[in-house]
Amino acid sequence: MEWFECKVRYDKTMENGLSKQVTETYLVDALSFTEAERRFIEEIEPFMGGEFTVTDIRRTKIAELFESNDGLADRWFKCKVAFITLDEKTGAEKRANQMMMVQAIDLRDAVKALDKAMEGTLGDYVIVSVAESPVMDVYRYKLADDDQQG
Repeated sequence: MEWFECKVRYDKTMENGLSKQVTETYLVDALSFTEAERRFIEEIEPFMGGEFTVTDIRRTKIAELFESNDGLADRWFKCKVAFITLDEKTGAEKRANQMMMVQAIDLRDAVKALDKAMEGTLGDYVIVSVAESPVMDVYRYKLADDDQQG
């Protein structure tokens, strides 16, 4: 599976009762752009009160995604983690960067959650950056009932 960043534009009723056109970003895991679009529309359609347009779908490299069980953790943070290895011939330090997504309450909570998720990691790593992402929600692939029986 690969992760696709999908954007949707629609008219949202704001807290003051006025309607405003907004664009929101979601993550969908899928095998192809076509499947990502189909699954994304299936997931968001029940929540859309009217017309909406899928404005963008792009492949994104995410090595790991860590969801939270905390009901208050409603934000997604994009974390860049560098895994450190030593080149045995030259003795030079090499870094391999990977992007990870962490669901958390705020920036401090995101760093704590990332550290906790990385506790079992065998190699050395450094958190290079943590930034709040525009991602509203994540739609993981789920097996349909008939897929599980076969």
